[in-house]
Amino acid sequence: MESSITRKKLFELIENFDFENIFNELGWDNAPILKHIKIKDETYILKAVAEKRGFVIFVCNSNHDSRIPNKEIRKKIDNEITKLYYEHLIIYVDKNKTQQLWQLSVKEPNKPIQYREFDYYKGKVPEQLFEKLKNLLFTLDDEDNISLVDVKNRVTAEFSKNAEKVTKKFYSEFKKQHTAFQRFITGLENKTDIEWYSSLMLNRLMFIYFIQKKGFLDNNTNYLRDKLNETKRKRGDNKFYKSFYKTFLLTLFHEGLGKPNHNEELERELGKIPYLNGGLFEVHKLEKNNDKLDIADEAFESVFDFFDKWNWTLDNRQNTKGNEINPDILGYIFEKYINDRAAMGAYYTKEDIVHAEWFTAGR
Repeated sequence: MESSITRKKLFELIENFDFENIFNELGWDNAPILKHIKIKDETYILKAVAEKRGFVIFVCNSNHDSRIPNKEIRKKIDNEITKLYYEHLIIYVDKNKTQQLWQLSVKEPNKPIQYREFDYYKGKVPEQLFEKLKNLLFTLDDEDNISLVDVKNRVTAEFSKNAEKVTKKFYSEFKKQHTAFQRFITGLENKTDIEWYSSLMLNRLMFIYFIQKKGFLDNNTNYLRDKLNETKRKRGDNKFYKSFYKTFLLTLFHEGLGKPNHNEELERELGKIPYLNGGLFEVHKLEKNNDKLDIADEAFESVFDFFDKWNWTLDNRQNTKGNEINPDILGYIFEKYINDRAAMGAYYTKEDIVHAEWFTAGR
């Protein structure tokens, strides 16, 4: 790529948090914009350091706290600035200038907003950030031919690269797991019911993978796998052995995660776990109306093997390994899966769709 800025120069500007000169060197224009965004009792100052055809680059320096605002605050800031400047990117900087967080909100018609975030820490080699920024160079030859759409598409492409690869890779394997999971379900006769219950179960298990990796389930980041092994050890070869699904999971879903009050007996069985409001872990009509519903242990062994290949996080920043799954990615996956199934003639009720919306809403 033809460029008037060297790798060494751009590295230096990134390391010095010199955002105005970064974009000046990349051929962007000055943007004398200063906005005060109030979220609750805090005011956040967003200063524009560059713009190109109406796409604005803002910097938000932390001044009340040494840290960068948390994810929920960042979303609220983005929502407010979107009302003023629809196409933009925000760079958050901590008070001591040791961390940068680049946030791009990807807005597509009839889809929830997806956030692409990328971290840089002072002292690290900014190779990945350089690879993104070098392709945001606009030369004099570009000036007569580019529009806001061109700028938006170029920025979005650069900051979505890793996420798109992860999404496609995960979704491809997810579909295979979903098909395989159905074969282990007994007690349901209707094909559509089996397909949907598979989706519901994977939905529940993926949500649990997020919270267990945070230590929210009895402070055990391997909670589900350990409980599966523990259940099998307890039952051994007993002919009255009940499945992991019957013995443990239904209790975890309906009595543990789905209800606010846990007695001592339940806590001894499940450990210390939170109550999760919202309906995902309440008794589903398929469970209520089918007493013989069951799922073999092999289904969960296979699913857990698949899940364990990925890094589950409630944050949405990209890492270097390209294996990070966050709620925004799953929101896209669930929405895509439901749309794919609908296109094939599968019918889902409003009650069922609510479960998938836990993720599509970025919960």
